[in-house]
Amino acid sequence: MAASTLGSAWGPLRLGVPGFCRRRPPRGLWARARRLSEPVASGRSVAAGSGLGASGTDRYCLELLRKRDYEGYLCSLLLPAESRSSAFALRAFNVELAQIKDTVSEKTIGLMRTQFWKKTVDNIYGDNPPHQPVAIELWKAVRRHNLTKRWLMKIIDEREKNLDDKAYRNIQELENYAENTQSSLLYLILEILGIKDLHADHAASHIGKAQGIVTCLRATPYHGSRRRVFLPMDICMLHGVSQEDFLRKSQDRNVRDVVYDVASQAHLHLKHARSFHRSVPVKAFPAFLQTVALEDYLKKIQQVDFDLFHPSLQRKNPLLPLSLYIQSWRKRY
Repeated sequence: MAASTLGSAWGPLRLGVPGFCRRRPPRGLWARARRLSEPVASGRSVAAGSGLGASGTDRYCLELLRKRDYEGYLCSLLLPAESRSSAFALRAFNVELAQIKDTVSEKTIGLMRTQFWKKTVDNIYGDNPPHQPVAIELWKAVRRHNLTKRWLMKIIDEREKNLDDKAYRNIQELENYAENTQSSLLYLILEILGIKDLHADHAASHIGKAQGIVTCLRATPYHGSRRRVFLPMDICMLHGVSQEDFLRKSQDRNVRDVVYDVASQAHLHLKHARSFHRSVPVKAFPAFLQTVALEDYLKKIQQVDFDLFHPSLQRKNPLLPLSLYIQSWRKRY
């Protein structure tokens, strides 16, 4: 079985913070991590704890992220104070678009919603945003950081093309989708941080692709419950696996080999992103903290021998906030 050769193919996974036991972070860091992992009572308390204003639009974006993109929410909290509200706006914008496919019953309705966002982005750059919470916060971010319109439109266009319920024909199609959505989002977060650097862009490209691949894997049980499978068809065919095998949650060796191959591609992108570590400006590292969550998932899926439907893969990691804080403190990604 291909999965059994993981050690030689991947090498040891670097989850979280290698060697953090040798250097104890300041006590204040542990306290902040504990506060971050506690349940949030309301949008107002989130805004106060994040150093953000308490406007209704702020609270809407914060709550949307906390409920729909918890990992992105945690990573945004670790950005410099002057960048957080803009990052929340961008990630909330991404969530609004990501939800379209799963909340509409007809493609036509989905197209209407993506058209709304295209017009909204045009109006934002015309200083005339609609009275919608995410749009207002996104307008503030665009004005504050002079964000590139092209990246916002790429995200919308790619989400629109993805409204069809079709599996990716090959891993390259999945990577292209991830590049135009997740990587574009990272390019915008780099702009928020004031980073214009080729090496940072290369790292963002690979991390975004890894994020897209991992998201596809993590979402497979949910999509399967709705009789959908989006894993790359070329890899499934290579191992003689059908969509029906995933729909019935098969434990066959060939099914695990498909998962292994897809997960290996995500791991490879993380490895490439880290190859730029010495060249990427340290100021850009906070934009890449999601690598902690990505490796956490890849390690867990390795531990269950690539059983994509194992219950442990559906549970949140209660130590994730602490791991993110330590990685941030160590200035690594």
